[in-house]
Amino acid sequence: MALVSEFLGQLALNVGGPDPRFPTVVPARDFDPDADAVRIDTAIRTKGVDKQTIIDILTRRTYAQRRDIAFAFEKRTKKDLISVLKGALSGSLETVVLGLMKSTAQYDASEIRGSIKGLGTDEETLIEILCSRSKAELVEIKRVYKELFKKDLEKDVAGDTSGDFAKLLMALVETKRAEASGVVDYQKIDDDARALHEAGVKQKGTDVSTWISIMSERSIPHLQKVFQKYKSYSPYDMQESISKEVKGDLETSFLTLVNCFENKPLYFANRLHDAMKGKGAKEKVLTRILVSRCEVDLMKIRSEFKLQHGQSLHKTIAEHTKGDYEKVLLGLCGEDD
Repeated sequence: MALVSEFLGQLALNVGGPDPRFPTVVPARDFDPDADAVRIDTAIRTKGVDKQTIIDILTRRTYAQRRDIAFAFEKRTKKDLISVLKGALSGSLETVVLGLMKSTAQYDASEIRGSIKGLGTDEETLIEILCSRSKAELVEIKRVYKELFKKDLEKDVAGDTSGDFAKLLMALVETKRAEASGVVDYQKIDDDARALHEAGVKQKGTDVSTWISIMSERSIPHLQKVFQKYKSYSPYDMQESISKEVKGDLETSFLTLVNCFENKPLYFANRLHDAMKGKGAKEKVLTRILVSRCEVDLMKIRSEFKLQHGQSLHKTIAEHTKGDYEKVLLGLCGEDD
C-alpha cells in the first residue's frame, strides 16, 4: 500500500544522536489514534472541510503518532490519509500538513530532492539543510533519500553543483566528521587554527580545500575551540575571514557552518527573522524550518528569537502570516513566550 511504503521504517525521531532535544511538538497524552482518525475523517467530510480540527490534531501529535493515525484512518476508511489530505487541502496549509506526514529525515530528503530536481538549483535550501544537520542526521537523510528516490544523494548533489561549493557540500554529505571526544587536544586545536589562518587571510588567495577538510571532518566541540584560538592568529574572527576570502554560495555555506557550530538555534532564529522582514513572509523558509525543527529544537529557537530580536516568534508569525497558514504555523510554534 502507498501508505505503508510512505512510512516504512521512518520513525527516525532521535536521529540527532546525543544532542539534547527541545521540541515544541511532543507526544500527546492519552493518545487514541482511532479517535483521531474518526475526527479527521469527519473534518474532511464536513462541507468546506473543518481545517481547524485537522490543524489541532496534526500539530499536537508527533510524527510517530501521526503515523499511527494514518494507519487507523486507512483501516477505518480503506483510504490513504495522505492522498485524502491532498484532495481536501490546498495552498500553504496543504504544504505544511503534507510535510508533517513525513519523518524529519524524510522531510529533509524531500526538500533536498526538490531543490535539485528540474531546471536550476535552489542553493538556499541545499545549504541550509546540508550545513546545519548533524552527522547522524545526514547519515539518516542519505539512507532515506536512497529509499525514497532510488538515487544516491552524493551523486545528485555532485551533478547539480560545481566548483568549491560542490566540494564543500560533497565533503559534508560524505559524513566524515569526527565524534565529540572527552579529550581536548590543545595541540590539534592550535594546528587547525593556524592552518585556517594560513590557508586564508595570511596568504594571497584562499586554500579552500584546507578550510573544507577542517570544517567537514573535525568534531563540533573541537571546532568551537579552534575558532576561539583562531582569533589569536588573525585580526578577524572566522566569520569576518570567510566574508573577506570567498563569495557567493561558498561564503554562505561556510558562514552557515560556523554559525551552526557556534549556536544552531540562533542560526535558525535569525533565518526566521530574515524570512519575516518587511511586508509578507518567505513562506518556503518559514514552512521548512518550523516543520523540520518542531520535533528537534524549536523550543530553543523560540528562546533565541525572543532574546535576539526582542519579540516572540509566536507574535512575529502572527504579524506576518494569515488564515489557515498562520494557524498551522502557530500550532507548531507552540505557546507565546
